Amino acid sequence: MSALDNICSPSKEALKNAARILQAGELVAFPTETVYGLGADASNDNATAKIFEAKGRPSFNPLIVHVPDIETARKYVRFNARAENLAALFWPGALTMVLPRNEECPISRLASAGLPTLAVRVPANPLARDLLLEVGRPIAAPSANPSGQISPTQAIHVANGLKDKVKLILDGGTCKIGVESTVIGFSEDEVILLRPGGVTKEQLQAACGKVTMSAPDSKITSPGMLLSHYAPSCPVRLNADDKKEGEAYLGFGPETDLISTINLSASGDLTEATANLFSSLHLLDEEGFASIAVAPIPEIGLGVAINDRLRRAAAPREKQEG
Repeated sequence: MSALDNICSPSKEALKNAARILQAGELVAFPTETVYGLGADASNDNATAKIFEAKGRPSFNPLIVHVPDIETARKYVRFNARAENLAALFWPGALTMVLPRNEECPISRLASAGLPTLAVRVPANPLARDLLLEVGRPIAAPSANPSGQISPTQAIHVANGLKDKVKLILDGGTCKIGVESTVIGFSEDEVILLRPGGVTKEQLQAACGKVTMSAPDSKITSPGMLLSHYAPSCPVRLNADDKKEGEAYLGFGPETDLISTINLSASGDLTEATANLFSSLHLLDEEGFASIAVAPIPEIGLGVAINDRLRRAAAPREKQEG
């Protein structure tokens, strides 16, 4: 069977079939508002292990567990007052919180990479939420791509990357946001931004006050912290204002239009650029350029998430492990 044969248009029957596959301990890819996730029953050790096997993901890299609502999340993790407030503001949505596991938490320890915490989120994508309700189980779901490579924002990206390693791909169209969720943790007196994403640092600060960025070389305590990640097959050159021979140019803003192979946003809109980032990298990667030069992206709002992904994509490949 071709990987393309695994792509299925959303329907009631498709959802029921996807739920049966997940309940049987197999893998299903599905869209969220951020990127496509590679889902497995998070309460099943063997199913969770299949995620790591299919992606080639190192076992020390935790997974995000998706649930339909905060009431379900409370069964698995302990919320503090700030987490409760942020959940009320940003769930369902592109925010993942790393919280202490409950003593009787049934989620596989593999999803936590052996840590005493668990990364949880409530997705906003209607198809993802319907799937969670249909399966009736928590779904562990990192991005549905081989580890270290470009995250998928379309069903075809999943099929091209994972091929027959996934039993079913629910096709929900192009992901709205286009980069992964923001991941936060908590210290006694502040919120720690572990991975920038669809919810901006400014939005978090407006909601809860001080937000501290984790250091780039911090110990891995959540998904998305590996130094080299989200990478195309060719080298990536950042903050470039020119295009060299044999090189693609990923532009941003009207001033780069003349030299851009693809412009993330000709108008300089960071929301548009975020939505286009991974699909643009996929397209340029398929063209076989010697390298990809990227225009400077403002380090504000969603630009923080874009630059985070680009820095990890440009990191030395010998460090690439997830």
